[in-house]
Amino acid sequence: DRTMTELPLWAAVSAALLLVLAGIVTLVGSLGLLRLRSFHERMHAPTMGMTMGAFCVVLAATLIASLLQHRPIVHEWLICLFLFMTAPVTAILLMQSARHRQRTHMHTPGTADQSSHTESRENPYTDDRLAHTGSGHPVHDARP
Repeated sequence: DRTMTELPLWAAVSAALLLVLAGIVTLVGSLGLLRLRSFHERMHAPTMGMTMGAFCVVLAATLIASLLQHRPIVHEWLICLFLFMTAPVTAILLMQSARHRQRTHMHTPGTADQSSHTESRENPYTDDRLAHTGSGHPVHDARP
């Protein structure tokens, strides 16, 4: 029976740093989702955060499992491979769908104003009543 006490200090520190890095990358991706204005801009940050965060977690898991089992453990990389293949494809399909929807609304008479009004209700960061301070934090206008 192997315990965490058999794990070398360098491996424990490396795995901890990888997990902290995964959390930071994922947090930055989530903040990018909040900060960026348009749908197309918002697609990139969470996708990159998710794939890079997953890479760091899988690398840490592989390191720990391989050292504890005294043999290479690589089946976690199947999960990572699946994420690396599906995340960009999903992002591309969502962006193409949004672009198609935007073109359809622009060519249909009377819907251009409705679509922009609907989008501003769905996303408060594109609302025209939203101003930004110098620090980049949103500040709502006093108008109703």
